[in-house]
Amino acid sequence: MKAQLNNYRQAPRKVRLITTLVQGKNALHAQAILATMIKRGALPIKKLLDSAVANAGVGADKLIIKSARVDKGVVIKRWMPRAMGRAFPIHKHTSKVVIELAKIDETTK
Repeated sequence: MKAQLNNYRQAPRKVRLITTLVQGKNALHAQAILATMIKRGALPIKKLLDSAVANAGVGADKLIIKSARVDKGVVIKRWMPRAMGRAFPIHKHTSKVVIELAKIDETTK
């Protein structure tokens, strides 16, 4: 049971801060943590977790977050015009987030 978010327009380093907080926790507890978090990426991660719970077809209280992985996505490249005809690159980083869930009784075996 997993869900995936591709090309999320935030740097992977910032999104990893959020996913490390909820990794290994009960899905119901993780939803509460993400709902009260102030960071910008908390809402899309919460939506992704809700999608993974819906894909599982089991209540959130019976699921645990097995892994929450954040990988580097595509880099959008833009140019900023500077003095004397120069141009400096601007790299807009994206993230690819994968959340895998497992039933609590499976992890205790």
